[in-house]
Amino acid sequence: MDLKPTHGDRVRANTVPEVNQRIDEQIERNIRHYSGQTKEEIYRRIRELDQEWDIERVLETMASSFSLTGIVLGSTVAKRWYLLPAVVLSFLLLHAIQGWCPPLAILRGLGIRTHEEIARERYALKALAGDFAGISKEPSRVEQTLAAVK
Repeated sequence: MDLKPTHGDRVRANTVPEVNQRIDEQIERNIRHYSGQTKEEIYRRIRELDQEWDIERVLETMASSFSLTGIVLGSTVAKRWYLLPAVVLSFLLLHAIQGWCPPLAILRGLGIRTHEEIARERYALKALAGDFAGISKEPSRVEQTLAAVK
């Protein structure tokens, strides 16, 4: 069965390897840190992850904000401002088609993660908290959890 790549896969494919590695290492550090915490602390972190904006949401919010700004300025200040939504929306279309657009490199460099990267940390923490039976076998819970999310 040939599965279609997700937006997250395409975003990662269009992100420089060093940035992907930095994001992956941060996920691993977070999992290791929370492996020594109480269930309450782990669940607090899971709630934080539930609130984290992924790259798609950030790009969509930025595109709509800049586009609306350009439309308002184009109708009130000068017609040349209509160029802003044209450029921004072309970036959004490019991202939808290819999984890449110029702001992507900046946002990824700032550590904005894909939905899949956020979910990887969330489910590893749920496993550490004992939400999934059978994952806590040999090797250690932390090592097995890290292996399961790679």
